[in-house]
Amino acid sequence: MMGLVLGLSAGLAPGPLLTLVVSETLAHDMRAGIRVALAPLISDLPIVAVTMVVLAGLSQFNTVLGIISLVGGAVILKMGWAGLKTSGVTLDYSDKAPRSLSKGVLVNVLSPHPYLFWISVGGPAVTRAWQISPGAAVGFVFLFYLLLVGSKVMLAVLVGRSRSFLSGRGYIWTMKALGLMLCILALFLVKEGLVLLGLM
Repeated sequence: MMGLVLGLSAGLAPGPLLTLVVSETLAHDMRAGIRVALAPLISDLPIVAVTMVVLAGLSQFNTVLGIISLVGGAVILKMGWAGLKTSGVTLDYSDKAPRSLSKGVLVNVLSPHPYLFWISVGGPAVTRAWQISPGAAVGFVFLFYLLLVGSKVMLAVLVGRSRSFLSGRGYIWTMKALGLMLCILALFLVKEGLVLLGLM
């Protein structure tokens, strides 16, 4: 469930990759936007691998993990607040230069969002899931990327059919609902951090 909410929120939230997905769809066609939407499947692999190795080495350090959990709570709270304040997405279409999957990968690699997410939220979530069962950890990653990439692909399709989608009520209220769920999730992460630090 956590992977589903986080993946959908990250997939629909305004940011560099979403902007590129939409601008490519409008400047070229739906297929160009979909190619950009697939970028995280390539660019995130080394980020996830390094994060998991680092966190595995910290598994016995509750203080460090508690701090990471608090930072993760703050990151998710910021995402949630941004979702609650969503009023639509406005884009500048002046750059019509052709782009491709490689451009999407470059944008994602140079963005701080994947690094911050996997260090403070995604990595710890996978570690906790792994302690339950390897299947739970794989399930989290699968659901996260299914919704992250799938939602961006769906946006490319919807924008390809209607340029006004990102400023419409459906998108705005979806983001507000996801924002509320993220704020609630942030409270659980903060509580977990305080428990790990021995403050609760």
